[in-house]
Amino acid sequence: MLSLLIELSGFAAALLFILGLKRMSSPATALRGIVLAGVGMLVAVLAAFGYLAQVTPLARPHLLTNLGLALLALALGTAWAWRSGRRVEVTAMPQMVALYNGMGGGAAAAVGAVALVSAHPQDNALHLAVTVLGALIGSVSLSGSVIAWAKLDGRLDSAWRFKGQSVFNGAVFLATLVLAALVVAGHGGGALAAAFFVGTLAFGVLMTLPIGGADMPVVISLYNAFTGLAVGLEGFALQNPALMIAGMVVGSAGTLLTVLMARAMNRSLANVLFSNFGDGAAAAQGEIAGRLTSVGASDAGVAMRYASSVIIVPGYGLAVAQAQGRLYELVKLLQAADVDVKFAIHPVAGRMPGHMNVLLAEAGVPYDLIFDMEDINDAFASTDVALVIGANDVVNPAARTDKASPIYGMPILNADQARQVYVIKRGQGKGYAGVENLLFYGDNCDMVYGDAQAVLTQMVQAVKDLAA
Repeated sequence: MLSLLIELSGFAAALLFILGLKRMSSPATALRGIVLAGVGMLVAVLAAFGYLAQVTPLARPHLLTNLGLALLALALGTAWAWRSGRRVEVTAMPQMVALYNGMGGGAAAAVGAVALVSAHPQDNALHLAVTVLGALIGSVSLSGSVIAWAKLDGRLDSAWRFKGQSVFNGAVFLATLVLAALVVAGHGGGALAAAFFVGTLAFGVLMTLPIGGADMPVVISLYNAFTGLAVGLEGFALQNPALMIAGMVVGSAGTLLTVLMARAMNRSLANVLFSNFGDGAAAAQGEIAGRLTSVGASDAGVAMRYASSVIIVPGYGLAVAQAQGRLYELVKLLQAADVDVKFAIHPVAGRMPGHMNVLLAEAGVPYDLIFDMEDINDAFASTDVALVIGANDVVNPAARTDKASPIYGMPILNADQARQVYVIKRGQGKGYAGVENLLFYGDNCDMVYGDAQAVLTQMVQAVKDLAA
């Protein structure tokens, strides 16, 4: 009877994972999706404890020890996640996602390590090969995600490169594959397995170090796919259907998201991983026509109040200033004056997939005001005002016109086609691609310099004064 309940629990957990992921595809149902997936994880954990209850008598001497360690790990993990989840700022959300994703890969690698330590020469070669592959991918995800976290958190420079790095990385990866083959073949014992894990962890670090900050959203998505794949493979090794299905769902979804994000930048995944894009290095650029002009925040606020339509383009600068609440206050004032207001979201805006959506949801912005790039881009040409807040490369017309630009060919938001553009920016710095933004020099563009929180506060007050 217990065995049947465990099998049914695994099926129920897998079903809840799938339903949860499906609901996460829409902001309106994402919260319910997260709850469903969480319930599925709880069911999977209970099923794991049920498995412990039916272990063979020979293993029972270790049962209490294993049960105690499992409960301790659950308690520590739950307490730490609850505390960190409640305290994390939205600007630090990408770092937290990178860490949590790395922990998933690390858990899969740990399962593989235990399986390899207890392996016997007579074990099925396919089973052992799957275990080793899962451990390899999980280890790469763990160390790579830690480096991504360090970059996002400002603890490491955006990109670390040296001459011959690609060749060196390839040699490390090849050596790791040789070690993996020897482990599967049963040669060398524990020392060989340890060397294998050192190689996998080192490769994850080396693979991530040269990637620039502008590519971090794609990297986070890629490592999410790696973690899912590793979990699925280790689920096969453990003959656990819930882990297999959950891993395959997360792996396939993460892979699709990674491909879509790379496509949104008009770049291949290989170009993301092995090019110099996004390292902040200055790019060669010819003479730029036009000049930068600036206006006061109050003047821009008044202009938006008397416009008939406004499209807002949020960027990472909005998150840094924690100004999403003030922005929504401005939006509500404009709507009260019968101004049509919409938000335009670029697929790679921010530091992680969906970062801007999370930011706006925290402020309470209704979902029907938020539009993806492909759904709103044509509307800029008939819009009175485009308000760009802390975004740079995703609105740079050089992507359309300058073939020498590192962002040439990348689909951008057509903010430059609006009748008037206001750009809230701290200073005259460049974006992650290291190129000047041609939008800022346009005849229809004015800069509003300052912290987004302070600038938006002045805009709100200017609109309020008009109604007084």
